[in-house]
Amino acid sequence: MMEQKLVMERQTAKEIKAYQEELLRRQLHYLQEKSPYYSRLFAKHGIDVHAISTIEDLSVIPTTSKDDIQQHNEEFFCVERSEIVDYCSTSGTLGRPVSFGLTEADLERLAYNEMRSFETIGIKKGDLVQLMTTMDRRFMAGLAYFLGLRKMGAAILRVGSGVPQMQWDAILQYKPRFLIAVPSFLLKMIEYAEQHGIDYRNSGVETVLCIGESLRDQQFQDSLLTSRIREKWPIRLHSTYASTEMGAAFTECAFFQGGHVHEDLIITEVLDELEQPVADGQSGELVITTLGVQGVPLLRFKTGDIVRRHSEPCACGRHTYRIGPVEGRKQHMVKYKGTTLYPPAMHDLLAGFANIEHHVIEIFDNDIGTDEIVVYISAKEQSEEMLAEVKDHFRAKLRVSPRIEWRSTEELQKIIFNPLSRKPITFIDKRASTG
Repeated sequence: MMEQKLVMERQTAKEIKAYQEELLRRQLHYLQEKSPYYSRLFAKHGIDVHAISTIEDLSVIPTTSKDDIQQHNEEFFCVERSEIVDYCSTSGTLGRPVSFGLTEADLERLAYNEMRSFETIGIKKGDLVQLMTTMDRRFMAGLAYFLGLRKMGAAILRVGSGVPQMQWDAILQYKPRFLIAVPSFLLKMIEYAEQHGIDYRNSGVETVLCIGESLRDQQFQDSLLTSRIREKWPIRLHSTYASTEMGAAFTECAFFQGGHVHEDLIITEVLDELEQPVADGQSGELVITTLGVQGVPLLRFKTGDIVRRHSEPCACGRHTYRIGPVEGRKQHMVKYKGTTLYPPAMHDLLAGFANIEHHVIEIFDNDIGTDEIVVYISAKEQSEEMLAEVKDHFRAKLRVSPRIEWRSTEELQKIIFNPLSRKPITFIDKRASTG
């Protein structure tokens, strides 16, 4: 399977689809034989996996939600525990973490996935890459990056997350050309460099693989966050999108027109509210089927992420389709005074204000049963004029005017950098309907 990747991604869309469907048939037979959850699902709904031969045929199979995995976590495991060599976890919608076990082959598949992602952004054997994300707390991403870089023969600086001084110490000493980082943290890096006289523009860093935050909007235009970074530090910023459930990533090539699918690792559908396919280029929920996973494979898993799929040929020469930026999470959709909003649009608007140090967006139910938004911000200099400017930007860009309140930097830092969370917390949903 893996040896075909260089050839397959430049085959025609029809050939790529046929290749995926052969892998899909193998995966369905594996699930029928090995998965307690899916074999029971097939029996309950009278599904004959031998009759499913195309991606379109998948529509006869019910989707899988995160709640399903949380309620029946053990039944999703397809191998004996003695075959599991690594455990990862992801937060669950019902409050308990969801556990994923990886076999030796799954770790190899994970390494292969990231190797291809790194090749997409131009990393080669012998390059030095600074890893600015955690590898602990059963977090799959950091482990995946490490394994992928090892597989392709690149050198790794495992600095971990946070601490601008430590990041700059490593950059100035070892001169890596590539970083793997959360993009908003790059602003902290720039600020630290300017305060300490570091010539960051001539530091040798050329490219950053950015995780956790969108760099571009649905038209592939740079977000305000991206623009702020590149105005100061004109480096290449590539977005990558992945999740623990996928065990695969969608990474932008040099033409920045969405993340390319790895055709031998995953099948995607983009569905509307009625779970019907949307047209190419239209927004919908991403639903994924993993290919080649042994430990905890998933079939028609609803990610909750709102995206668009783009199938027109890419100028890079790959014929694989691409997934556009995550526009929001289905469960985080906000209905505010007749306007539909997703948190990423609000985060990006606030990133456009250099004076804002931190922000937290909180959503809750009001007395009349609709959504209410309050934005807490801390800034180097507080003024009523600035509050008015932020509100004006919300009205102009998003057509809403949420309540905005000052908070101290220390208070917001305690919320954002909660030691019990693996990711910064900048969005808090207190609505009863979302659990």
